[in-house]
Amino acid sequence: MNNAKYVVIIQCDIAHRRCSGFACTNAFYDKEEMFEGYDENIRYISFTCGGCCGKGISAKLEHLSKKLRKKNNIKKDEVIIHLASCMVTDNHHYDRCPHVDYIKSIVSKKGYKNIVEGSYISKNAKAKREKGIYSCH
Repeated sequence: MNNAKYVVIIQCDIAHRRCSGFACTNAFYDKEEMFEGYDENIRYISFTCGGCCGKGISAKLEHLSKKLRKKNNIKKDEVIIHLASCMVTDNHHYDRCPHVDYIKSIVSKKGYKNIVEGSYISKNAKAKREKGIYSCH
């Protein structure tokens, strides 16, 4: 997306209790994995879904929308929402979030149309997907 000015990574609230989000943040700044090709000047923020069932994301996105518009004059179509890999993939710690489709519908209802599933996947997890140990979604 050429006009993107902001990337938001939404992380699983449960996974966030054990994960700092370092790998996703590092991948963003290094423009690796799902962030490859993004402009060097694009901004970044991450937050959690708010906990199961993900309904808390609605208020967070509403707050973000107001701040982006007021402080930076950034419109929703200039934002890319990444649902973190901890939510959308099967991995060592958890299965794919059972609420992903609901969360995506909230994000879309809030006016964000640029939704990407995934952020960072370790080499170990990639190998396990190739061997069929983890499911691919």
